[in-house]
Amino acid sequence: MSQMGKSGVAQVRHHLKIEDMRPFKQLVRFGWEQALSCLFPVVIFASLALTKIMPVPLLPRYDWLLIICLLMQVLMVRAGLETKDELKVITLFHLIGLALELFKVHMGSWSYPEEGFSKVFGVPLYSGFMYASVASYLCQAWRRLDVELIKWPPYVVVVPLAAAIYLNFFTHHYWMDVRWILSGLVVIVFWQSWVTYEVNGTRYRMPLALSFVLIGFFIWIAENIATFFSAWEYPNQADAWSLVHLGKVSSWLLLVIVSFLIVATLKQVKERNAQGR
Repeated sequence: MSQMGKSGVAQVRHHLKIEDMRPFKQLVRFGWEQALSCLFPVVIFASLALTKIMPVPLLPRYDWLLIICLLMQVLMVRAGLETKDELKVITLFHLIGLALELFKVHMGSWSYPEEGFSKVFGVPLYSGFMYASVASYLCQAWRRLDVELIKWPPYVVVVPLAAAIYLNFFTHHYWMDVRWILSGLVVIVFWQSWVTYEVNGTRYRMPLALSFVLIGFFIWIAENIATFFSAWEYPNQADAWSLVHLGKVSSWLLLVIVSFLIVATLKQVKERNAQGR
């Protein structure tokens, strides 16, 4: 074989090796973008762990967690990691989450056993940031991965569905739990919906319902970490920590759907307003 022929074969082999490595590189890049999008949740978990392991001075632990969350939120906006519009969405989720916390703690679904000056009706104010961190992740990932929605259902369907899912977290204490009916409606409504995202210039797509399940599952894992570090406490964890029941995945799945629907709706409203100018 001539020198030129050998060179050509070597180039082909080198090209094939690069192509073989591309899926791995894409996965690493996707993971990196996801990690950056999870910055706020990571800070919350790190703070939970450190304040659990190390004694904190002057103030109770819950109050320090609130201060850390407030400082982190300010830093993210000042550093340009979150926009002012995203801050508005995150604040909305803080209020939505806090309302749910107040009700659930009152009903005995879980508790915050430690002391704190920033507790209101048994709920420390830092708890709202745990819901806000989910919104922060969604907003960050949306921007970093250039998320686009395909065949998104109309508002007249999406808004009532999101409202019904959220209200069921309250009403099931007094009436039947219709989460499985609502889950079935989610599958029907979003059956043809897809989410597309970009990694290193290449676009990928995923069924929207699958993305709901994946996010809900990873939040369930995060919930186990949070309860291990005493972020809150379920009744069966009063004597000793135990794994959060797998059934909680369905609750987080529905809460993720509410979060995603609100973020998606607000994003689309903003885009339409921008186009109408």
